[in-house]
Amino acid sequence: FFLGGGGGYHCRVVVSTHFHLYLCFCHCLISAYWNATRAFMILSAMSCFAGIMAGILSFAHFSAFERFNRSFAAGIMFFISTLFVLLAMAIYTGVTVNFLGKRFSDWRFSWSYILGWVALLMTFFAGIFYMCAYRMHECRRLASTR
Repeated sequence: FFLGGGGGYHCRVVVSTHFHLYLCFCHCLISAYWNATRAFMILSAMSCFAGIMAGILSFAHFSAFERFNRSFAAGIMFFISTLFVLLAMAIYTGVTVNFLGKRFSDWRFSWSYILGWVALLMTFFAGIFYMCAYRMHECRRLASTR
């Protein structure tokens, strides 16, 4: 019979054989980790988008945002995005190595895995650059008030 999972997958369980029960548990557990990886990457994309919007708005001079520094907010959003990418990649790496590494001898990560680590570096450096822009803007603002 089939047991429905919360993520849209089904586990086939044969009651008399413990091996199939283990496969069902393993499949459901691995699917949960992949769903967690997917959720963290979606959160990362959302915070990266918010950082991009804050970065674009940092070039606009609206009087309503005088107390709110948009380049600082963009840097923080990119650092949050970096944290989410790091969590997603750590979960994906750990589960994949433990699951596939023990069962198959000839496997390797694909292009999407490398793209994830490149995204981590790019969001981290974007956060650093926006923080540098914030510091330069603050130094200019403090020098002009003297």
